[in-house]
Amino acid sequence: MIDVRFDATTPGTPLPHIWEYSVGSGHAPLALRADYQAQLTRCRKELGVRRVRFHGLLSDDMGTLVCERNELLYSFVNADRIWDFLISIGMRPIVELSFMPTTLASGNATVFSYRGNVTPPRDYTEWATLVSVLSRHCVDRYGADEVRQWLFEVWNEPNIKSFWQGTRQDYFTLYRHTANALKETDDGLRVGGPVTAQNAWIEEFLDFCDASDVAVDFVSTHHYPTDAFGHPGDDTVSQLAESTRSVLRDRARRTHERARGKPLYYTEWNTSSNSRDPLHDQPYAAAVVVKTMLEATGLADGYSFWTFSDIFEENYFPWSPFHGGFGLLNLYGVAKPTYRAFELLHALGTDLIGAWSDQHPTVDAWAIRQPDGIALMLTNHALPRHPIDTERVRVRLDGVPPSAITTIARIDDAHANAHARWVEIGKPAYPKPSQVDDLHDASRVVAEPYACQHHDDALWLDVSLSPNAVAAVTIRIPATGTGVDSSSA
Repeated sequence: MIDVRFDATTPGTPLPHIWEYSVGSGHAPLALRADYQAQLTRCRKELGVRRVRFHGLLSDDMGTLVCERNELLYSFVNADRIWDFLISIGMRPIVELSFMPTTLASGNATVFSYRGNVTPPRDYTEWATLVSVLSRHCVDRYGADEVRQWLFEVWNEPNIKSFWQGTRQDYFTLYRHTANALKETDDGLRVGGPVTAQNAWIEEFLDFCDASDVAVDFVSTHHYPTDAFGHPGDDTVSQLAESTRSVLRDRARRTHERARGKPLYYTEWNTSSNSRDPLHDQPYAAAVVVKTMLEATGLADGYSFWTFSDIFEENYFPWSPFHGGFGLLNLYGVAKPTYRAFELLHALGTDLIGAWSDQHPTVDAWAIRQPDGIALMLTNHALPRHPIDTERVRVRLDGVPPSAITTIARIDDAHANAHARWVEIGKPAYPKPSQVDDLHDASRVVAEPYACQHHDDALWLDVSLSPNAVAAVTIRIPATGTGVDSSSA
């Protein structure tokens, strides 16, 4: 038995929903698809996400810049259709300025199936002109007040050779030309970097900006649990077995200290960096999401989960409903356990009463004040090949009246687990509509009444958590009840 105690009358601390800052998606042209737009609209409504980030805005297949008869031709039709859509559903872009238009490129190296060019520009002045024309178009079309609320990131993971064939100094030169061009358009436009993998180059980047008097409005970087011991590879389970619990919290803490007071955004993160990781589809990933996001309080200003959908084509377009893709939603829009984890997080209040963490090898707990009561978030999580068992958690919650009404919602092997249902029905590669409906039903989180006891002026709950389970306990306090004051923060 694990004993956890919270006091509902304790003044809380802010719990900003940094997990709702953004979501990621693979490739800019995908945002023109109807199914992509439907899934993103759902994420906006149900998860509260406010932004989206994608690769390849400047790649040739977007038509942003081409050369015809030695004349540079700009077209923002496709970009506008994406941005118009985002604004129509109450979202904004994180504008990742990548990849290099072929007509400006210094070489032929590319990445991904859509062949995004990853070489530096042959002429940095031409690149700066592209940034100027693009940013002026944005301001003219959407207004300075709107575009000042966007983030402009310079490139993607330039510390990884697959994404940037130049040197670190080449990237800094690219950043300088980009930042200067944006600020010439409007000094209020927000630009940042270094958009690196594995929390890299933070000090060097800020040193360069300071020494060169180059604007930097925010720091952005990426991390995954599989980054903890070298470059990500395909054997995700082996990598995670060598990682440490709470590694993303610990790395974010160090990066926060190195960011020199600048806003810090993690514009890519997931439970692993493998685009075909079976764990992405399973309850394990939901426990990672809840634990990581609640542990990140005060360490970053925003997170962007990579990605919101399995509509994704970096290597090839997938076909199986559950293939270990990055998405919160699968190809058919069926919610994975990770989606349901963000749904539970979205329902939380913004007043953190307390956190019970690092006191047990696998169990963590948080208490959050709600407008009409208290929410408890419980996880039982361990990385693969680390020991974990079913645990009984006894929670004592002081300051709650006997009239409180308690419900529990679970994500585990037996709850909100569409992947398990897919396995039960034979793993259909192309499920029929009726099977898709069945998977939707299996994916849902259901809040059920939960029996508890009240004595010694406290509410007592006894919760069993299977390995890699999430439990969200909601304690509703009727208006006539006495005890916790939702305005006491």
